[in-house]
Amino acid sequence: MASPAAASGLGTRLRHLLDQLEGDIASLYPALGLDDYRPRFTPVVRALVAGGPSSIRELALAMGVTHSAASQTVAQMSARGLVTLEVGSADARRRVVHLTPRARELLPVLASEWEVVESARADLEAELPYSLSELLSALEAALERRPFRDRIADAMARRDEYDDGR
Repeated sequence: MASPAAASGLGTRLRHLLDQLEGDIASLYPALGLDDYRPRFTPVVRALVAGGPSSIRELALAMGVTHSAASQTVAQMSARGLVTLEVGSADARRRVVHLTPRARELLPVLASEWEVVESARADLEAELPYSLSELLSALEAALERRPFRDRIADAMARRDEYDDGR
């Protein structure tokens, strides 16, 4: 039987799936001693581990999200003592995000959790008739080539042409 979300639009279904996946991941955190950690923090932590201290703009680019989304996540992480924001040395307007010692202490637990989640993702993907990872990559590439807003505008123009032709 299809879920109630299946009758909804694309955005609703994608949000539902993301909420379900992130909720299941988050439910494991208390047992790992990660009570204050959220799945949305992982891309920030990974970017900071890989690239070192970074501006919010750099984090947004690394994660493929808006500056606003990165800023909100960093603010949540700062409130939980996982990152600090320092004034940039070359530009006082630039804030640089650093992992705190507390966050660094969590890295071994997080790395283990990330491995387990990746294994579970591979297991889930094996049940699907096609690769979810490849589908997401193809979707991202298609939207990079031609944004959804352009596709919507074209669909509206076609509808208007049809309506005008009657």
